Amino acid sequence: MSVLIVIPARFASTRYPGKPLVELTGASGEKKSLIRRSWEAAVAVEGVDRVVVATDDDRIRLAAEAFGAEVVMTSESCANGTERCAEALENLGGGYDIIVNLQGDAPLTPAWFVEDLVAGLRAHPTAEVATPVLRCDGRALNGFLEDRKAGRVGGTTAVFGSDHKALYFSKEVIPYTSETYEDDAQTPVFHHVGVYAYRPSALGAYPKWEMGPLEGLEGLEQLRFLEQERPVLCVEVEARGRQFWELNNPEDVPRIETMLAEMRVN
Repeated sequence: MSVLIVIPARFASTRYPGKPLVELTGASGEKKSLIRRSWEAAVAVEGVDRVVVATDDDRIRLAAEAFGAEVVMTSESCANGTERCAEALENLGGGYDIIVNLQGDAPLTPAWFVEDLVAGLRAHPTAEVATPVLRCDGRALNGFLEDRKAGRVGGTTAVFGSDHKALYFSKEVIPYTSETYEDDAQTPVFHHVGVYAYRPSALGAYPKWEMGPLEGLEGLEQLRFLEQERPVLCVEVEARGRQFWELNNPEDVPRIETMLAEMRVN
C-alpha cells in the first residue's frame, strides 16, 4: 500500500503568525526552522513513498525548497490541515492508498509514531481515519494543566472506547482526575498526537462537509469526522523514552529547545 506524507503549513496562524519559519536551536547549537525539523521527522519514517510540504505561502515554499523539500502549493481557503492535505492529494493526482497528515508544528514526532499509525490503519480494513494517542506521564499532564491555568491552549487530549474508536478530543484536559502525579508516573490521560492517516475516500469527503459546532468551538479538525459519525481509530503509541510536544504558542519554543537538548537532537 503506497503511503504519502503531507506536511500542511500556513504562515497566517491565528495564535502564532509565521510559526513554520520560527527557528529552534538543537543540542549542537544549530538553528533550524520548525518546518525543516518537521520535514526531517517525516523523511525519517520508513515505508513512505513520498513526502511533500503543502502551503499557500511563498515564504514557506522558498524556505522548504531551500532545504530540499518537495512543495505543493494549495489555496488560502483551506480551513485546516486536513483540508490542505485533501487539496494537495488532488493536486498530485491521487494514486496513494494511505495519506498521512504530519502537521508542521510537531517536530518531535518520532518515526515509529507514524509507522505504528500506518500499521494500525492497515490492520483495520474498515477504518477510514486513524490517529496516535500517547499515555501522559505526570510531567506531560502537569504541563497541560499549567497551560490551562495560565490561559494557554496547550496539547489536545483524547478519550476512546474499548474498541479504540474515539469518543472525543478536547483542548481541555480530559478525563478529569483529582489525583496528582509525579513526573515519571503513568496517568489516565492520553495526549492526542497531531498526526492523521486517512484512506483517500475519507480525505476526499472531508472538505465537502460543513464545519460542525464542536469543531468550531474546540478548533479541532478531527471532530468533523466524529460529527459526521465517521469513526476515528485511536492507535496507542509508546514514547520509548522520547519526549513529545507540539509548538502551539511562543512559550513552547524554550520548552521544545530544552527537549531537543535533553534528547541530543541537533
